[in-house]
Amino acid sequence: MPWRTPRNALDRLRTPRRFPKFLKAAAICTLVGGLLSPLTQAAAATTATNDYCGGQCSDILPPGENGNATLADILLHQVFGTQPAHAEDQLGPYANLAKGYSSLTDAKINDFFNDASFGVPSDQVASTEKPAGRNDVTIVRDKKTGVPHITGTTRYGTEFGAGYAAAEDRLWLMDVFRHVGRGELTSFAGGAAANQGLEQEFWRNAPYTEAELQAQIDRAVAGAGARGQQALADVNAYLAGVNAYIDASDSGLYFPGEYDLTGHKDPITNAGTIEHFKVTDMVALSSVIGALFGSGGGGEVNNALSLLAAQSKYGVEEGTKVWESFRERNDPEAVLTIHNGESFPYVPKPASAQGEALPDAGSVTREQLVYDRTGSAATASAADTSATAATTALTSAKRGMSNALVVSGKHTASGHPIAVFGPQTGYFAPQLLMLQEIQGPGISARGASFAGLSMYVELGRGQDYSWSATSSGQDIIDTYAVELCQDDYHYLYHGTCTAMDKVERTNSWKKTLADSTPDGSYTMRVWRTKYGPVEYRATVGGKKVAYTTLRSSYLHETDSIIGFQMLNDPDYVKGPQDFQSAVQHINYTFNWFYADSQHTAYYNSGDNPVRASGVDAEFPVWAQAAYEWKNWDPAANTADYTPSSAHPNSIDQDYYVSWNNKIAKDYAAGSWGEGSVHRGDLLEDRVQKLVAAGGVTRASLTKAMADAALADLRAEDVLPKLLKVINSSPVTDSTAAAAVDKLSAWLSAGAKRTETSAGSKTYADADAIRVLDAWWPLLVKAEFEPGLGTGLYTALTANLPVDESPSAGHGPTGGHAGSAFQYGWWSYVDKDMRAVLGETVQGPLARTYCGGGSLASCRDMLITTLKGAAGKTASQVYPGDDQCSAGDQWCADAIVQRPLGGIKHGKISWQNRPTFQQVVEYTSHR
Repeated sequence: MPWRTPRNALDRLRTPRRFPKFLKAAAICTLVGGLLSPLTQAAAATTATNDYCGGQCSDILPPGENGNATLADILLHQVFGTQPAHAEDQLGPYANLAKGYSSLTDAKINDFFNDASFGVPSDQVASTEKPAGRNDVTIVRDKKTGVPHITGTTRYGTEFGAGYAAAEDRLWLMDVFRHVGRGELTSFAGGAAANQGLEQEFWRNAPYTEAELQAQIDRAVAGAGARGQQALADVNAYLAGVNAYIDASDSGLYFPGEYDLTGHKDPITNAGTIEHFKVTDMVALSSVIGALFGSGGGGEVNNALSLLAAQSKYGVEEGTKVWESFRERNDPEAVLTIHNGESFPYVPKPASAQGEALPDAGSVTREQLVYDRTGSAATASAADTSATAATTALTSAKRGMSNALVVSGKHTASGHPIAVFGPQTGYFAPQLLMLQEIQGPGISARGASFAGLSMYVELGRGQDYSWSATSSGQDIIDTYAVELCQDDYHYLYHGTCTAMDKVERTNSWKKTLADSTPDGSYTMRVWRTKYGPVEYRATVGGKKVAYTTLRSSYLHETDSIIGFQMLNDPDYVKGPQDFQSAVQHINYTFNWFYADSQHTAYYNSGDNPVRASGVDAEFPVWAQAAYEWKNWDPAANTADYTPSSAHPNSIDQDYYVSWNNKIAKDYAAGSWGEGSVHRGDLLEDRVQKLVAAGGVTRASLTKAMADAALADLRAEDVLPKLLKVINSSPVTDSTAAAAVDKLSAWLSAGAKRTETSAGSKTYADADAIRVLDAWWPLLVKAEFEPGLGTGLYTALTANLPVDESPSAGHGPTGGHAGSAFQYGWWSYVDKDMRAVLGETVQGPLARTYCGGGSLASCRDMLITTLKGAAGKTASQVYPGDDQCSAGDQWCADAIVQRPLGGIKHGKISWQNRPTFQQVVEYTSHR
């Protein structure tokens, strides 16, 4: 591959005489990256004959395909700022759309995206490789992006090539995440706070033993017949390819440099090993991805705490009404993905809840995870090992991600459906996803896959169809109150006192070149019951209980492999019904979207357990047979699941939009905040206008996405009501009047967070943006806390954060994460302001809060808080962090590719859009 460093150059850098010159403290990286292999001779590629997209499929995945770097690459990058080839060549086009979209045409789309056609034109072939000398598979890489195009003549060879290419592009990242999934990251990569936080967050939710990892593979294969056997064969071939690359790169000295910097390899003698991958590593990887992006629900204990706070404030009956109005379980004003009025009831509020096990006030404590700290770990705490920026951004990526805009051919200029869609998986270096094309017996696809799980394309295109997903988050997690007996580690199971199962991981680490954290160690301990791992301790009616978390995908992290296998199979997916049938096999909670030259489709996946009659899924229930999932088998964690027809599904709706919003009528809210104002409204409003006008094109739909990506949801959808209240009387205060004028001018200009010109790093309407960023948390607190009381207000903010602006480093996705405006009190403010104004509100809050319901008092509060916000300096609003100086507004919003290895990239201007994204319009069908 042309971006790989030749062996002789590496040898020169690795000699004892040369190496110390580069080994400066400033040149040492932090964590993750790696790869580079020898140069190979370019050869002509064959023309793809199975591509029905007509050159109208495009994709993008920043920062770049090459996520591996040798030690030489890392040191040169640290000292001189050089980038390995193809490490960031997709970052510029991705970033430039923010300024270029306004003049976008179909002909210019690939100025901002890659051509995602099958194959590589002969004049664009950068290299051709026969991995491990095999004759049954070829890896061709293109000049522009370095994406691997894998073509096999046998199924085994095809998957071998996919594994080899994955290791070429993401070996270190794959290694990191198999250790994250096993709760062993610190022992592998060092004791940095980010590493501790990652392994603690994920292992708490999936504390599997090695036997349980293997059992998951065995069950998934046995339950899927011939396809299960094929999946196992594919995995084994894929792993053989990964391991072949490990051996080749080790002997050729072009393995990722992070292995040197973390002490796994000696940079002088090359002593040390890179462990081969095995099948159970795939389960560990899957558990991380499933926890991040495919497990909706949970939070029942926090729900109970805020309900109790409401009942304490208002009494049981009125408090429950207040709580329900904030929960917005089935808000009639919420934007819907399926908007044709069809109802899909799921976990509705029961008329009379049965089996509830609400905690006694003040009794809830979080279950201890970490024990026996030594060395550097002895002074650490749970808070300071999980609060680093990279950890926060990664572990909460599931909370705000992905969007989709899909328009039926009835409303497009060509008569063919158009889709602009993709997942928001966060911004990392290297990216969690990787691009590839796979062509072989039973496989024909191009797109993105999670590193280490890329035996199939997970999001992308087939020969004449494309598919993508957003996180749906419907509730597949329940909390059970298990009554304790004998001591704190025994519980009643069907009347018998039963011992909890203890699972432990002891990790120790030493200071390395990559991580200066002093030597230390600790033990993680999880207590498990048949109802899942213990998460909290409390008392209920004076009885000691452990609150456990049970999710339907627990012990089933690998089941979804069959669905992805089907999506890649051209003989299986030939139309929208086949697509829906394929994604029904995916047990993670996703919204799936499809487009070909004739049809569009949607399906909501996930194993939705059938709950016992009367159980309210919002709150903990007693761990008793009467309240278990129907036909639940605790040994295998299987149960009855709602049938596919009960899952929201649709074919050829006029259009679909999704930005993690409410899915369909009567389908229970997966998250708090699915009310009258939601991020999905930014897409709904724009696509609805396009469809009404007709003649939608790829460019116009991409423009709609890009325009929404720069919009400030608070300004576009809530600020008009705030200003209406303020302007209900003349504004006489000069400070407030000036702020109102700035906000009004910004609103008239489109209420977007955009640069004055490309690369200026200065916002147009900068003062108005600063004022709103400062004002929002002040006005929300002043609007609601007086009426709710501090206790209830605080409890509700634990369920739903007040704000998630792009610069909100305190928000659920952390700073510089791109994704914004998913979680906030926008709907509450909107409904409350309309109530104060005397306007119609469907699904109103139980009470009017602003000014106690008085328009004049509400107006006074808004003006007072607005004046306070206007008086805050930029340095106060944007206090600075490890990336930005205080007061740098643009930088505070800017997206950072969080380094998971030795290579870093520059900041880009904020955009609220998917990380991997496709723009597709098929011209024909098989």
